[in-house]
Amino acid sequence: MSTLEIHDLHVTVAAEGGPREILRGVDLTVAAGETHAIMGPNGSGKSTLAYSVAGHPKYTVSGGTVTLDGEDVLSMTVDQRARAGLFLAMQYPVEVPGVSVANFLRTAKTAVDGEAPKLRTWVKEVREAMARLSVDPSFAERSVNEGFSGGEKKRHEILQLELLRPKIAILDETDSGLDIDALKVVSEGVNRVREGGDTGVLLITHYTRILRYIEPDFVHVFVDGRIVEDGGRELADRLETEGYERFLPKAVTPA
Repeated sequence: MSTLEIHDLHVTVAAEGGPREILRGVDLTVAAGETHAIMGPNGSGKSTLAYSVAGHPKYTVSGGTVTLDGEDVLSMTVDQRARAGLFLAMQYPVEVPGVSVANFLRTAKTAVDGEAPKLRTWVKEVREAMARLSVDPSFAERSVNEGFSGGEKKRHEILQLELLRPKIAILDETDSGLDIDALKVVSEGVNRVREGGDTGVLLITHYTRILRYIEPDFVHVFVDGRIVEDGGRELADRLETEGYERFLPKAVTPA
């Protein structure tokens, strides 16, 4: 069973006056078959965690370790992390002009598996996955995300997730900007991957609405660059009622 282990992770970004620390000692373990929801206010470092694990060059790891099945993730290049089984669905998926969705998906599958899928069975698999996600078949010939709506971009990311079946899927605010119909379709796609039991999911979100459709095994509250509380679904329900105020630093009233 695959396991992503994050231990005492510290991450900085370049800033005026010197590096600014964003992550301040994150400890988290995600195993295949588990779904972890990370919830927290804006600016708490949730997306920094996602991009740091994925290898974004903007972020510098200043301390700690990240391993996948015992292998040092931080020593890997971005493409090596993807081939090792890490998947990142971005909050704002980028456009890739000139590269068709069909070519992108087959190239990604080839890179992950180490060999090209058989064309006839692959085309059938892609069409079936697109149908399940309500993706128009004509999108296969369009450039990746170019001219796509926000919901279409998110469905395309979950299409990649269903076809690639990674060991660990990090979903950074996948619910952002989705209407209720698109949210249901995207959530159903994530749940299909979860049902296989071979993928661990790290779901980053502000709100509990996506958790109505994707049931988390664990919920972690993320504030000021670290996890400050752990629990189950009941913790998410409590956050819905109380918000994050009790976790935030208290203002000091002048004497």
